[in-house]
Amino acid sequence: MMWLVLAFLSAALLGCYDSCKKKALSGNAVIPVLFLNTLFSSLIFIPFIILSANTASLDGTIFYVPAGGWALHKFIVLKSCIVLSSWVLGYFAMKHLPLTIVGPVNATRPVMVLIGALLVFGERLNGWQWLGVAFAICSFFLLSRSGKKEGIDFKHNLWVYFLVGAAVLGAVSGLYDKYLMAPTGDGGRGMDSMMVQSWYNIYQMAMMGIALIVWRWKRLATEKFHWHWCIILISVFLSAADFVYFYALSLPGAMISIVSMVRRGSVIVSFMCGAIFFHEKNLKSKAVDLALVLIGMICLWIGGH
Repeated sequence: MMWLVLAFLSAALLGCYDSCKKKALSGNAVIPVLFLNTLFSSLIFIPFIILSANTASLDGTIFYVPAGGWALHKFIVLKSCIVLSSWVLGYFAMKHLPLTIVGPVNATRPVMVLIGALLVFGERLNGWQWLGVAFAICSFFLLSRSGKKEGIDFKHNLWVYFLVGAAVLGAVSGLYDKYLMAPTGDGGRGMDSMMVQSWYNIYQMAMMGIALIVWRWKRLATEKFHWHWCIILISVFLSAADFVYFYALSLPGAMISIVSMVRRGSVIVSFMCGAIFFHEKNLKSKAVDLALVLIGMICLWIGGH
C-alpha cells in the first residue's frame, strides 16, 4: 500500500505549502512572491527536461520528461493559464483572509470537480455523493457565520470572492487534468504527467515575468516586497506534493478516489498551523466547519465505490 503512504505524504506537503504561502504573503506584495514561486518551481524541473532531451540517464525512470511539439504544448499552455489564474486569485485571498478559513474552502474543491463532471462529462451522482455535496455546502455557510465573528462578510468581501474563484478554477484544472491524462482511447490526450508538471511551471514563469514587469512599473510605490525564506519553501513543498501525488497514482492498485480524498486532508495540517503559528481566532466553530468538510469528503469516497 505504498501509494496510500505517498497520498498521506502529499497531503502533509500540501499543508506545509499553504502554511509557507501564508507566512510569505504576510505584509508582502503578491505578484513578486508568485513570480518567485513559479521561478523556483521551474528551476526544479529544468534539469530533468535538459537531461531527458540530451542524455539517456533518465530513460525509463519516473523523472523522464518526454519530448513533444506544439500539438501537445498548446494544451499545457492552456493548463498554465487556468492554474495561474487560480493562483493569482488564491494568493490575494490567502494574504487577506485567515488560513483557518482559506483551508476549509479549498477543501471543497473535490465537490466542485464532482459537480463539474456532472455538468461536463455527464456523470451521475449517487446518494452518497449528493450527501457529500450537501455537507460541503452546509460547511460553507457555517464558515460564513464563523467569518462574521472576525468581521468577514462572505457576501460583501472581495477576498472571499477571490477565494471562491480560485477554488472554482482549481476544480476546472482538475477536470482538465482528467482530460490531459486520460488515454486517447477514452477520449483524453494520454499525456505524461512529468511533461505536464515540468512545462506548465515554465510557461507560468514566463507569464508571471510579464506580470512582474507591469507590477514593477505600476505598483512599486504602494506595494512593497521583502524577501522571506518561506518563498523558496512554497515551491519546494508544492513541487514535492505534486510529484508524490502523480507518482502515487502511477503505482499498481492505486485508487484515485482514495488518493484525492487523502490529499484534501492537507487542510488539517494548514488548520493546525493557522492555530499554532498564526494564532487565529474562533477555532472551535471553525473546527466544526472543518469536520463537516471532511465528512463530506468521506461521503464522496464511499459514493465512489
